[in-house]
Amino acid sequence: MAADILAEITGMLVEIVGDEHLLADEVTMKTTFNEDLALESIEFVALAELLHHRYGAEVDLMGFLSEKDMDGILAMSVGELVTHIGRITHASLTHASLTHATRTRASASGARAAAATGSDG
Repeated sequence: MAADILAEITGMLVEIVGDEHLLADEVTMKTTFNEDLALESIEFVALAELLHHRYGAEVDLMGFLSEKDMDGILAMSVGELVTHIGRITHASLTHASLTHATRTRASASGARAAAATGSDG
């Protein structure tokens, strides 16, 4: 899963800064946004928008950055963002699975109750 997220983020970064500045095989989990990629604030905004479109509102890059102090933001690696997205998407998938399982059980329970009472509806 982390490798998939890393590949998606790399694609987004290439889209934002262009191929001439960033080769896809240069981005690793240890690549830093500031030191290695020299991302500007407007590029962070573009990345936040792409992440929002891809992963939904749960992946809020600006919110994630607001939890860090300036040194943490400057030292942030692609891997930190990948881990953050992985946690959120895993939690969302788990929640969706549990919700689906609950609905399935409720539906089956309702069907059994209807069958037991001779109702068909």
